[in-house]
Amino acid sequence: MAFTPEQCRAARALLNWSQQDLVEHSKITKKTIADFERGVTHPRRQTRSQIADAFEAAGILFLNSEAPGVRLTAKSRRARSTMRRGRR
Repeated sequence: MAFTPEQCRAARALLNWSQQDLVEHSKITKKTIADFERGVTHPRRQTRSQIADAFEAAGILFLNSEAPGVRLTAKSRRARSTMRRGRR
C-alpha cells in the first residue's frame, strides 16, 4: 500500500487520532510515524502495511487516483456518531 505523509496526517485527523493513537493501533514506533509524516523517511513496505491496516480497520479508505486523499467509510461514520451519542 502506497500512501503519502499527507494522507497519513489526513487519516489521523479524520479519526481524531494523535500520533500516539496510531502507535497503539499499528504497533509502529512514534518516531517512525513522526519521521514519515514530516517526510524525513520512507518506511519499509511492512511498516506502511501495518499503518494502513490500522487505518483501514478504523474505517479509512485511501484514494490513490489523480487526486490522492482519504475518506471515512459510511460504516465508520455511523460508528463514530453512535459513540458520540453514547458519551453524552
